[in-house]
Formats: sequence, C-alpha cells, structure tokens
Amino acid sequence: MTTRTRAYTSGIAVGMACGWNMTSVGAVADELSGSYGVGLATIGLFTTALFVVHMGMQIPTGRLADRFGGRSVCIAALVILIAANALASVAPSTVLGLGARALVGLGTGLGFIAGSDYIRSMGGSPFVQGIYGGSSLVAPGLALAVVPALEVQLGFRAPFVSAVAIAALVLVLMVLAPPSTSRGVRRQAGFGTGLLRDRRLQRFAAVHVGSFGLSLIVGNWVVTLLERHGQSHTRAALAGSLTLLLGFFTRAYGGWLLRSHPNRAPAAVATALLVGAAGTALLASPLPYALLVAAAATVGLAAGIPFAIAFSGAAAARPDAPGAAVGFVNAWAALAILVGTPFAGLAFSLPGEGRIGFLVIAVLWAVTALATPRRADLPGTTVSER
Repeated sequence: MTTRTRAYTSGIAVGMACGWNMTSVGAVADELSGSYGVGLATIGLFTTALFVVHMGMQIPTGRLADRFGGRSVCIAALVILIAANALASVAPSTVLGLGARALVGLGTGLGFIAGSDYIRSMGGSPFVQGIYGGSSLVAPGLALAVVPALEVQLGFRAPFVSAVAIAALVLVLMVLAPPSTSRGVRRQAGFGTGLLRDRRLQRFAAVHVGSFGLSLIVGNWVVTLLERHGQSHTRAALAGSLTLLLGFFTRAYGGWLLRSHPNRAPAAVATALLVGAAGTALLASPLPYALLVAAAATVGLAAGIPFAIAFSGAAAARPDAPGAAVGFVNAWAALAILVGTPFAGLAFSLPGEGRIGFLVIAVLWAVTALATPRRADLPGTTVSER
C-alpha cells in the first residue's frame, strides 16, 4: 500500500468515525426516550448538544489543521470520541448524556475538518474528497440500520458502545498513517472578518447546508417518522438508512464531476438540491412502503453531489487558509443541524406526527438551490471563464 493510499484510507476512516455519531442517537430515538424517561424533543437535544460544539469548532479546527497538520488533530479527535462515548454509556442520565454528547461534538468538530484537510495535504483530488465526504454519510447511514439491532442487546448503550469501538479501530489506523505533508499556513490579516464577506464562501456554505445539513436532519428523524406512520422498526430503519448511505456514491461522483467536467458542476448542484427537496416531501406523504424506499433513496443520492464541490471550492477560494475556509462552510451546515434537529422533533407533537417538519425541510432544501455557485467560483475553470 502506497503512502498516499494509507493516508487516504486513514482520513476516510476518520470521516466515518465522526459520521457514526451524527445519527446513532436518532436511530433509536423512541427507545432512548423510554430509557431516559424524557420526550423525543429532549432526545433531539442530544444531537443538538453535539452540533453546538461541532459548529463552534469548525473554523478553529481549520486553523489548527493549517498550523499543526491534519493528522495530529485527527488523533486528538479520536481520543476525545472514545472518552466521550464511554462516558455517555455509564448511565441513562439526561444531564450526563447531554454533557457527553457535547464532548462528542468536540471530537467530531476536530475530526471532520481535520480529516478533509489531511487528505488535501496529502495530494487528494476532488474525487478523493468526494469519497471522504461519502464516508461521512456511509457511517451515519449504517448507524441508522445497525444501531437499532444493537439496541436489542445493549439497550441505551448501543449508540455509544458502537461509537467507541469504531473510533478505537480508526485511531490505530491514524497512528500508523504518514504525517501531514503541509502545515504552518500563516493566516492573512483580516481573514476571520473576511469570511462573512466572501460571496464565494457564502454560496458554498448555502449549498452545503442544503445537501449535508438538511439531509442529516432528515436522517436523524426519518426512522421515527416511518415508524409513527405504520412501518415496523426494521423496515423503517432499512428505508431510512438509504437517505444517507447512497450519498457515498454521489459524493464521489460530485468530486469526479468537478475534476473532469467543472463546467457541468453548477447545474448538477442545483438539480441535486431540487431533487433532494422532492424526495423529502415524498417521505412526508402517505405512500406505500416501496415508494417510501424510493423516496429515501432519492434523498440519499441527491444529498451527495454538492459535497466535494463545496469543500474543494472553499479550499481553492482561500489558499491563504484552506482548512479554515472549509471549516467556515461546514459551520453553517452544523448550525442548520443543531437548530433544525430539535424543531423537527417537536413537529412530532403536531398534527401529522412529523410530516409538517419534513415538508418545511423540503421547502428549505429547494430554496438553497438559489445559491448555487457560479462556474467561475469553482476550481478547474479557465482564466477566461473567471
């Protein structure tokens, strides 16, 4: 195995270790509600606690990766994920659970951006970034399918024990991985304030919110939605997992498209966002199970395409601090998740038991298509196109 292959494999595994934590609790939300003795909205706060810290760490993590290298930050992130999930598994205490999930957010916040930066620093192309992004959807998709089965044996500990096992395996890979080849990027004066004024980053952030942020909200509640409307736990979990699992293929496709046909990328992003909105609306409809599976698959496939375009575009737009630029873009998706997840949970107390929340998500998803990046914003365009 070459040095680059080892690096890419380790970085992709970090994305999976982080992604598992993003839906592992939502996969057994009803069961945890009973174990903790609280309502679904409170269980939604377990995900919110994660993303509050995750969001706050995005830009700082990018700067840490720019300064110290992605591999070192990834190792720290994995150690935190192991410790935090072990803490959460001690007892079904709401206070303990919320605190532990906040620490999990510290780990995912460090790991997700650092993993992407590590791959970039080792020469990873947009296609490899797409695979990395896909891994961060495969893991939460697998969590939706696997954690409910583990809950039968492990009870409330299922999301946390499984996360410890995965992070420990990935930690071994990352310790053995080659060190980052670039570090010590010096941040230009005014970079922090310049982020909010950079229209290119605003567009990349908006489409990342639509594809990643809203798809994670859907993924956290889709199993509960389908269960509440007549599907068995197994059938709901299998269908719901498709909303995230299939994004692996289209995230890789988005990276390939940006590398090979950058002129087609804006149209692909806009189309994906609109198709994702349509699939989410269908999930909220009283359809036969086969059509719900098709709707879930549609959401998963549509959600993946913008990822590599947003991350590679952001890094290329700000070569003075690429890690921090990617962190800025991802922070907005994290904000959408931490705000949207509990509100989607509250929608289960309204008429329609969650369907209204999914329809609102569908509308928001469609709106983000208006911010599709221009062709000149993307790496790989010619000087004349800029």
